[in-house]
Amino acid sequence: MSENPVLLLTGASRGIGHATVKRFSDAGWRVITVSRDVVPPECRRDPNWTQHITADLADASTLDQFIADVRDELGGGALHALVNNAGISPKTPFQERLGCLNGDLADWHQVFQLNFFTPLALGRALAPNLAKAKGAIVNITSIAGHAVHPFAGSAYSTSKAALSALTREMAVEFAQLGVRVNAVAPGEIETAMLSPNTDVLIPRIPLNRLGQPDDVASTIFYLCAPESTYITGTEIFVTGGQHLF
Repeated sequence: MSENPVLLLTGASRGIGHATVKRFSDAGWRVITVSRDVVPPECRRDPNWTQHITADLADASTLDQFIADVRDELGGGALHALVNNAGISPKTPFQERLGCLNGDLADWHQVFQLNFFTPLALGRALAPNLAKAKGAIVNITSIAGHAVHPFAGSAYSTSKAALSALTREMAVEFAQLGVRVNAVAPGEIETAMLSPNTDVLIPRIPLNRLGQPDDVASTIFYLCAPESTYITGTEIFVTGGQHLF
């Protein structure tokens, strides 16, 4: 891998995204990020975190401008890794699971825009930059995309299932460019997105603990590193052994 490889990461301001920035930065990567929120002050001191773009990628109207900003930042150069981490999972104020019968259809459109269409659009738009680096795309899916989850809503779960299928399709097509496409499916990871009652699921996790953002970040890094250059079209479960509810 060439010196100072470049990472573009969506959903970077906290949780898995924040841990991923640190993991890549510690390895000397140049990091470009996007999220709805500005990054915390302590993160701005990271010398490898060279650019943060504040944008709401759940709003389709902002996506074209974001892509233009990224292209300007890359200056036509290579992109070594694209990590599609940004995602939303709508919640009710009274902790009711949002299913197929009670979820607002407008929320479904917003969820699919960010969780599914944005990774597709970014992959297509940045394919030339990724091809220059023979780089990698990592889509962050979810255990909820493979089994009905007691807390994750139907819109979130089905969007992540669709992203798993998209990963396989992209892997075949992007292979022609020398670009690998894989997915990481986190389980119960201790982040701000976690539902308040998630502790009740710990007995169902063979490793008997919640996962940490670093557990996911290290897997993402592996799929972007030279050690995984013959891995594409796969999905790695970072779940502590939990697969079925």
